[in-house]
Amino acid sequence: MRKKLLSLLSKIRVRSCIMVLCSSAILSFGLYQIHSLSGVTEGGVLGLTLLLQHWWDISPSISGGVLNVLCYVLGWKLLGQTFLIYSFIATAGFSASYRFWEEFEPFWPQLADMPLAAAIIGAMFVGIGTGFCVRAGGALSGDDALAMSISHVTHIDIKWVFLFSDVVVLTLSLSYIPVQRIIYSLVTVVLSGQIIGMVQKIGRSKLLDRM
Repeated sequence: MRKKLLSLLSKIRVRSCIMVLCSSAILSFGLYQIHSLSGVTEGGVLGLTLLLQHWWDISPSISGGVLNVLCYVLGWKLLGQTFLIYSFIATAGFSASYRFWEEFEPFWPQLADMPLAAAIIGAMFVGIGTGFCVRAGGALSGDDALAMSISHVTHIDIKWVFLFSDVVVLTLSLSYIPVQRIIYSLVTVVLSGQIIGMVQKIGRSKLLDRM
């Protein structure tokens, strides 16, 4: 047991841990400073929990926990134990950094009246933050774990996996969310998905050689 633990810890890279923590801070900044002001909804697990709450009165506290655990278990089975460790660090980093950002007043309160600008700027933070975490081998949410698992099995570029899953959830959300709001959400998920794919690929071979 001890040998297995030491073997697992030897696979953890400090550089990857730092990258995961930085990505958590970037994503939490974007969600707090931009998405929370604009009211732009999300796809993936978050959007699905809101859908389940609206139509079947299932609390997100229950559905979100179940869905995220299932996604992480799938990721652990397909991507290995180091994936779980990096994901745990990412989740803890996200919670801590989000709490830190909450100590500040919104930097750009005017974005509340500029949903399109908020959708575009928010997508940059989501894409860069999530992209670096995925690149390091971890997941900030169940959505990311599911997308990484599907991409691993099918060899489909992860940006298209993110886009497909988000579009499916947002399309279903049209059953109770106004079209205009969904359009802004589509802008966010399309841009963020593309950015995630770009960040994951840029300089990846050189990065892995150094890690």
